[in-house]
Amino acid sequence: MREFLGWCDELGVRVVSLYLLSSDNLLKRDSAELADLIEIIAELAEALSQEPNWRVKHVGRSDILPPELARVLDDAQERTRDHTGLHVNLAVGYGGRNEIVDAVRSIVTSHQASGGTIEDLAAHLTPEMIGEHLYTGGQPDPDLVIRTSGEQRLSDFLLWQSAHSEFYFVEALGPDLRQVDFLRAIRDFADRDRRFGR
Repeated sequence: MREFLGWCDELGVRVVSLYLLSSDNLLKRDSAELADLIEIIAELAEALSQEPNWRVKHVGRSDILPPELARVLDDAQERTRDHTGLHVNLAVGYGGRNEIVDAVRSIVTSHQASGGTIEDLAAHLTPEMIGEHLYTGGQPDPDLVIRTSGEQRLSDFLLWQSAHSEFYFVEALGPDLRQVDFLRAIRDFADRDRRFGR
C-alpha cells in the first residue's frame, strides 16, 4: 500500500481512499482472519503517519472497531493533521450506507440543536448539505475508483461520493497491484470523456 501511495504521490494525485475493512467484514469475517487484518491495518496506519508530509484520515466508525485499532487510527490522524501533502483516507469499519445514515443523523441533530423544525429542514435539505456531513466532508469526490480482485461491484464503498466517478476494474488483488496496472488505469481514465450527467 505504501508503494501504491508513492505512485499516486509521484503523479500528483491529491486524495487517495483505501478500503481496508468494511463494517460488514467486522460482522462476517472469521475472527482469526479479522485479527490478522486488524494488525496489518494498525501497522499500515502507523507507517503512513511517519511519512514526512502525508495526511492520514480515518473514515468509518470508530465505535465498532477494537479499541486499540481505533486508538492507532486516531493517533495517526492527529499526528498528520497539519500535513499538506497526499491525503490518505483509511476506510476502516466503513460502510457507504452507514456513512449516509450518519450524515443525515448529524444534519438532523445539528438542525434540532439550533432550534429548527423538521419541516424547515425538509425544505432546505440539499445534496451538498449531505455531502458536507459525510466522513469525507470537505474533500473532492473521487474522479476514479479502481476496483481490484476482478470483482465488478461497489461493495458499499463511497456510494454517495462516487455518483460521477469513473470505474476501472482489474483482476489483481489489492496487495498484488503492480505499477503497470496502476498506470493502465490512469491512462484509461485520461482517455475517457467525463460528462458528469450532461
